[in-house]
Amino acid sequence: MSVVEKPKIDRILAVDDTKDNLILVQTILESEGYQIDLVSNGKSALQHVEQSPPDLILLDVMMPGMDGYEVTRRIRQNPAIKSYIPILLITAFHESSVVEGLDAGADDFIRKPFDTDELLARVRSLMRLKHSLDEQQKMTRQREDFVSRLTHDLRTPLVAADRMLDLFQQETFCQISPEMKQAIAVMIRSNQNLMQMVNTLLEVYRLDAGKKTFNDEVCNLPEIIQEVVSELAPLASEKNLNVKLDISALAQNQTDPGVVMGDALELRRVFNNLLGNAIKFTDTGGITIRISESSNNGKNWVIIAVEDTGYGIAPEDQASIFERFRQGRNKRSGSGLGLHLSHRIAEAHGGNITVASELGKGSVFTVRLLKNM
Repeated sequence: MSVVEKPKIDRILAVDDTKDNLILVQTILESEGYQIDLVSNGKSALQHVEQSPPDLILLDVMMPGMDGYEVTRRIRQNPAIKSYIPILLITAFHESSVVEGLDAGADDFIRKPFDTDELLARVRSLMRLKHSLDEQQKMTRQREDFVSRLTHDLRTPLVAADRMLDLFQQETFCQISPEMKQAIAVMIRSNQNLMQMVNTLLEVYRLDAGKKTFNDEVCNLPEIIQEVVSELAPLASEKNLNVKLDISALAQNQTDPGVVMGDALELRRVFNNLLGNAIKFTDTGGITIRISESSNNGKNWVIIAVEDTGYGIAPEDQASIFERFRQGRNKRSGSGLGLHLSHRIAEAHGGNITVASELGKGSVFTVRLLKNM
């Protein structure tokens, strides 16, 4: 038996220190099917909004104690109010008061004495705005839930497959031929690539949802990058590529050379992605990673440049290469999430990533990180 959900009744909070004005607004809006709550001062309005957030606020500008502008500012600055609440200011003053109200965070205004049809039209307009914003938030939550469930459901069989393939490769069940071992190695690598894509997707959506947290610790970048180089060395060896880590520019710096405060795991993700891309898109030559430091405007920076001799990136693609799901034109391009995530991580550490490239001559991805955030 299906249950028919009752349509939601929009709730409006009317704030005015004059009782007759509140009764007038209540009479007009209740006749249109709205549920109206009435308060007579700014302090009570703020308490009401925190305890029972309305869908719309009708707010008189001139009130004793706390005027409508201050009430508006406090509502907009209150982190406890999660959903956006449109505010309609009711004023009897000149244009400058309107400017002040809009700057404080109000969405619209109406002058006293107001026309009933105009009041209803502005209320309907702001209600459409509220419903649109609520629907967007609902869709965002549904998307986040979908991504979370999807990544969880994908990771479980991928982990199981990875373990099973590893057992086959170790000949746990029976002896296998060299050709079969090679085939299994290809499957393992493909499985791990898919796992990395799933993990990257999850991390991107965590960042977008504001649910990503970063640990603050001492990060020795030369050590972290050397570990990444060692981990990816087999991939480079398969293509006869030389990977070089150059820290000679740090030789003169005796105070924590190449050390920053940040999240070591996330920074490792950045360099793993940049070096992995360099190997993927380079067939001859090699990759050089240079670490240096510089000072600018009183800030100290650690600079990591990942330079390859690969295909290069077209000028028209370089401007958007860090955008989410922006795939390159090369047939080896992936999901378009790795560089976007890396750029977001660098920004979270007070830095950035830039690219310089020329088709047929390779690319240089430069990471700049603040030594002390």
